[in-house]
Amino acid sequence: MDDLLLEERIRYPPFESYRFQPQLLPIGIARTEISSKITRDEADKIVADLPPPFRIGDKKSWLVERRYIYQGKTLKLDKAHNQEMNEAVPKDSVVHKQRTGWYLTPNVIHTQARKIMNFSVIILLLALSYLFFEPILSIWGIPSIGTGRVRFGLLDYPLLAVIVVPILFVPIMMRVGANFSDLIKQRKFLSSPPPEPKITFHSDTTSGENLVVNIKFPEEYDTWGKKHVLWRVGVLPPRRDRLMEILGRDADGQPAPGLTTELPHHWTVDLDDGTGGGEDLPMHNDEIKGGLFLKPMRIMNQSEIIPLENDLTTISPPSGKWPGTIFSSLIRIHWELIVIIERENQSELLWVQPLKVKHSSNYTETAAIVNSGRTETNHPMSLS
Repeated sequence: MDDLLLEERIRYPPFESYRFQPQLLPIGIARTEISSKITRDEADKIVADLPPPFRIGDKKSWLVERRYIYQGKTLKLDKAHNQEMNEAVPKDSVVHKQRTGWYLTPNVIHTQARKIMNFSVIILLLALSYLFFEPILSIWGIPSIGTGRVRFGLLDYPLLAVIVVPILFVPIMMRVGANFSDLIKQRKFLSSPPPEPKITFHSDTTSGENLVVNIKFPEEYDTWGKKHVLWRVGVLPPRRDRLMEILGRDADGQPAPGLTTELPHHWTVDLDDGTGGGEDLPMHNDEIKGGLFLKPMRIMNQSEIIPLENDLTTISPPSGKWPGTIFSSLIRIHWELIVIIERENQSELLWVQPLKVKHSSNYTETAAIVNSGRTETNHPMSLS
């Protein structure tokens, strides 16, 4: 006789995960006792009534896994498991604060400015390198270019600085202008938000099966154009204090590898989970907690985007074998329905509806598809 344990393992991709080597980051492991001093047959019977185990990713890369342990080994059952939800999502959770209701899409200038910033930094480094080697080139008799002096007031500056510095300020001014535009857009939207759509489900929301819905808008605007719909699944960040605990770190001490320090102001208004460094979202209006821009899920996959029908709309599931809805302090598998509304001379409007999705009846395993942590590069249309 031995104890039956629930084991959760996670190595969640940090912000800008491409800068990290996953295999060098620690895996957070938490074990919870389900039952003690039971036989193998009793353990099999208990596990059959629990949601099936799953694994997203692998131990050499990003990993999100839940499994059952008995006598130090993973229990593998061939028979079907319980399909119901594992944990109910609390009403005051991050899902209700950050992933429910109307959302705007950021100004496209954010993405363009970031690309120009990379180019500007390259130009700056080349100019500094040239100024460093210019004395050597002069000794060799190679004429210098751009090293003349330009006077502003009482100071002299290299000619190259007069050329390069404005290039650096271009993307910064673009970001300032885009943030100012986003703030105006948010304020205008909050002054008269559209009424919520009425969504009726005509199928069970089960992982791996089609979703059939009927979506009606009580009021439509003249500027609204085509409407599209999709549903998607992803992994929300683990609760920061819980992850620090299982990694043996002090919650107020040095962050674990891959985590950032908390940003207190963003934390209190539900804009940050302590892993994004404050750079994952454009500037927000302070009038609404959670913001009006949809935070990306760094591990995520979505269905095909299809036109919204007037009657019933059937949406195929996201590819891969994903578990259903789970919401624990460490592992949060989240499903959502998204309606995309095109608008005349404006960016798209999103309606986001969280879904309670049943598990498939058997063990599931899929790849961890990692996305950018920045909101401006995670528009649903760009990921299709």
